[in-house]
Amino acid sequence: MFAGQTVHVTAVRRKDNSIHFLEVPKTEVGWVKALKKVPLIRGIVGIVEASAKGAQHLNFSAETFAEGEDEAESPKAEQKESLTGRLSLILGVAVVGILSFLFGKFVFTLVPTIIEEVLFGRLFVSQIGHNLLEGLIKIILLIAYIYFISLTPMIRRLFQYHGAEHKVISAYEAGVELTVENVQKFSTLHYRCGSSFIVFTVLVGVVIYSFFEYNSFIERIVQRIVLLPLVIGVSYEVLRFTNSLRDVPVLRVLGYPGLWLQLLTTKEPDDSQVEVSIASFNRMRALDQQVFERTAVTSTGIQMELGRNPR
Repeated sequence: MFAGQTVHVTAVRRKDNSIHFLEVPKTEVGWVKALKKVPLIRGIVGIVEASAKGAQHLNFSAETFAEGEDEAESPKAEQKESLTGRLSLILGVAVVGILSFLFGKFVFTLVPTIIEEVLFGRLFVSQIGHNLLEGLIKIILLIAYIYFISLTPMIRRLFQYHGAEHKVISAYEAGVELTVENVQKFSTLHYRCGSSFIVFTVLVGVVIYSFFEYNSFIERIVQRIVLLPLVIGVSYEVLRFTNSLRDVPVLRVLGYPGLWLQLLTTKEPDDSQVEVSIASFNRMRALDQQVFERTAVTSTGIQMELGRNPR
């Protein structure tokens, strides 16, 4: 999936080798667009929006790929729907994506807190020590989770496409022609990846939690839940800041934790996967260009009309 200035485009290769596209025009409500300009708040809005869009495009990918399967391979109509399927029908794919993100954040926020409290609650007198250990447990759980799911064929394939996206973006930013051979020369790692955001939520969380004291285990749990929006908002600002420094030789190291996590969330793609990513990127650029050209023509027409009617 690639996000342009006017459209989001996802390309999927079906089993018959044809490439199909999902093209979703960017439409923003006025108040949402305004919130995206507010520091701290824009991070929360952006993450929620990305979760909704990501779920929509992943759902399209799964359905489109399944349409290319033989009838014998396809799930039987009478088979029982999964819980996710039923939720999608009731709430919509976008809402399910948002709820999944929120559930994941709560799990990876609260479970390490509970583990640290149960196993090491009496180890430190200083709460800062407990916060650091809690952060370390989060990192270990996160790495273990990503590693083990990456062993499944489906997730590995998803991570290969993730790497292909990064390669295409890097090749485009380098100004080279987008051919499979050229794109494959670039790294699967990229500074602006959302994977970096996950690491920053852990690191920023350790810092923010250190400014707030708690007197009981329950108070600690409630505190983590209440501070979660602040952690997300600050993490997003830190990510933006590190991205702006990626060309500064000394300061670019601030983005390294996110790049290290991408060693797990991206895999080397094969040529066919790079080809799909190039097709998606080119389609996105073509649709953007069409919108810009229509806008320019409309604007020119209005100017000509105003020229004939000075009033």
